[in-house]
Amino acid sequence: MDNENLEIEIPSIESLREELEREESRYSFRRTLLSIAGVLVVAAAVAVLMATRLFILIRINGDSMKPTLENEEIVFLRQTKDIETGDIVGFYYGGKILLKRAIGDGGDYIDIDQEGNVYVNGKKIDEPYLDKKNLGRCELDFPYQVPEDMIFVLGDNRAVSLDSRIKSIGCVEEGQIVGKVAIRAWPPERIGSVH
Repeated sequence: MDNENLEIEIPSIESLREELEREESRYSFRRTLLSIAGVLVVAAAVAVLMATRLFILIRINGDSMKPTLENEEIVFLRQTKDIETGDIVGFYYGGKILLKRAIGDGGDYIDIDQEGNVYVNGKKIDEPYLDKKNLGRCELDFPYQVPEDMIFVLGDNRAVSLDSRIKSIGCVEEGQIVGKVAIRAWPPERIGSVH
């Protein structure tokens, strides 16, 4: 073979720069993808941890909490036993979690008149979350004293809600309580805290 016929083409500085930019771009793209994947894995792990230890995701099924909570909405229930009057609590009943509003604690006297006004220890409570007051279905004689270590609960849609007014459900024991509604997660136009 004749060495004189072999020509070695030396790339120009410009073509070397272009090749270097392509390689750096590929490396940068891979690094970005790995970073995004890492962030997604961490976010998923945090979400799973929060969902199993701090929050429970619940889809509303029914109209007993209208207008506060609508059918098919999705809410986060924060796991806690620290319940205050007015909170929407989640509790186990019949293998399901029901959501109702805490009205009175153990020892409180509850009274509901024919117009649906609710009194706790003789004082009428303000209920701005109701569309319409209603006595609804009731199997109790009023005034009713809430047993110790229990909570009296009512749905916001009193005409259809099955709650502490019904003897089969009755007051909620502290051991039944899962937590309280913290945030509405769906639909997007109603995302936010729940009162």
